[in-house]
Amino acid sequence: MAEIASGAAQGKRIEIWYQNEARIGQKNKITRRWARRGSRTSAPHDQRTRSPYIFGAICPKQGKAAALVMPWCDTYAMTQHLAEISRHVADDAHAILIMDQAGWHMSNNLVIPGNISILPLPPKSRELNPVENLWHFMRENWLSNRVFKSYDDIVAHCCDAWRKLQSQPWRIMSIGRREWANGF
Repeated sequence: MAEIASGAAQGKRIEIWYQNEARIGQKNKITRRWARRGSRTSAPHDQRTRSPYIFGAICPKQGKAAALVMPWCDTYAMTQHLAEISRHVADDAHAILIMDQAGWHMSNNLVIPGNISILPLPPKSRELNPVENLWHFMRENWLSNRVFKSYDDIVAHCCDAWRKLQSQPWRIMSIGRREWANGF
């Protein structure tokens, strides 16, 4: 971290961002539902398998978020997502992007904007990435217990869910805070 602060980010404010992807599809999860005692509520469950990916990133301290919904998970999609994150980083800041070590995150072909430095999480440490909690929240509240009409319907619901999240910076701050990262 100090190496980044004295190098690429020298003289700039540092924004800590977290990034991850989630597959959202027709075969989604069934979540808990409220119902009158003694009744049995139905929960639709689709057996089809089309699914896009939400590439999402948050800056919990600022309550900012950036995302793209993509049809695949690869280096090209990750490069596009980095460009989107870069547009959300303040002009007087440099972003340290914390993410797992998926193949498309560490590819030599990845194009990293000048205002972003990547800091990989240790292997098998999903609990350190608050975006995992964000996916859980979005599925529980906006993306589960439904049958999507088509692939385009899934994409529309993903975009709508992300816009709802972006309009609630306090929720990003609440879900995204990590005690171990507060000192940065």
